[in-house]
Amino acid sequence: MAEHRWIWDKEQVCFDPVHYLALLEHKPGALDFARPLEGWQLPQCLQVLRKRLEADHQSVGTKDYISILRLLEKHPLSRLKAAVEKALDLGCPRKELIEQYLYGENREAEVFALDGREHLKLV
Repeated sequence: MAEHRWIWDKEQVCFDPVHYLALLEHKPGALDFARPLEGWQLPQCLQVLRKRLEADHQSVGTKDYISILRLLEKHPLSRLKAAVEKALDLGCPRKELIEQYLYGENREAEVFALDGREHLKLV
C-alpha cells in the first residue's frame, strides 16, 4: 500500500514518479511527456544510461530504461545510482547486471553440500 503526503493547499497536486513507472512500461513513448515525471531530477549516470540504451535499441531501449527505473520500487536511489555507475564502467548497461549489483551486496555465497545426498555424488 502506498503512503502519500497530505497537501493542505487548494488545487495542489503531488506525484510520486515511482508510482507511474509500471504504467509507463506499457506506454514508453509517454516517458518524456508524463506529468508525474516533470521536474524529477535523476543522477547523471541514469541520463547516460538512457541515452546508451536508446542509441543501441531505440524504443526497446526506452522500455529497458523504465524497467531499470522500476528497481526504485525496492531500492533507494543511492544504491541504484551506484549499481548503474558500476554497470556503465563495465560497458554493460543491462538490467540483469544492475540487479546483480543491487541484490549481490551483503550476500554471502551459498555452498551446496552433498552431505546426505549420496545419490548426487555420481552425477
